[in-house]
Amino acid sequence: MQFLIRSISITLLFGVLMTANGSAQSFSSSKSFVPVNYQFKPAFEISDSLQTEFPDPKKVLRQSLILPGWGQVTNNQIWKVPIVYGVIGGLTYYSIHLNKRYGDYRAAYYNLNPQSPDDNKFGPTPGYISEDANLEALRQTRNNFRNRRDLVFVFIGLSYALNAIDAYVFAHLRSFDVSDDLSMNIQMKPVIIAARKSSPSPSISLSINF
Repeated sequence: MQFLIRSISITLLFGVLMTANGSAQSFSSSKSFVPVNYQFKPAFEISDSLQTEFPDPKKVLRQSLILPGWGQVTNNQIWKVPIVYGVIGGLTYYSIHLNKRYGDYRAAYYNLNPQSPDDNKFGPTPGYISEDANLEALRQTRNNFRNRRDLVFVFIGLSYALNAIDAYVFAHLRSFDVSDDLSMNIQMKPVIIAARKSSPSPSISLSINF
């Protein structure tokens, strides 16, 4: 009787061990799978064609600082060049006019002031300014033209800087997708997954593109 009990116990123990070993091998095989035709590509890899299509923003910035409008030409925005030169050229012309007026009234104020020597230090008095003009009015007019000229100089500097900033920012934004369709594109398709020591099994692949 004892021999029969021992035989049955050994048989059951052997069966349990064989079942556990088979389950472990099946689990190991199911965990080790490699997708068919899988290729790894870096997420931030920049191709040579992309670098050729979109110029370096720092290079565009330097071009705009050297010659206004050059960066816009590099960015394929030639239509901005007339605007750049129209603003800078117009302000420059106006500053020259204000500076000339300032020089005329400065010379008149200096020449007609009895406390200053009569040496035409700033040139002769212009003919359109009366010799009997009020000195205080001449001084205020002179200061007014000088202040306006200095303000236009500031606007010229800002226009020059905005020209470079515009080219630099647009060079950065050229690679952004600005098309009308910016929605998510979800695709589901069947694929075959190859597993070790087992036949390929069907599965579903989910791809989301923004």
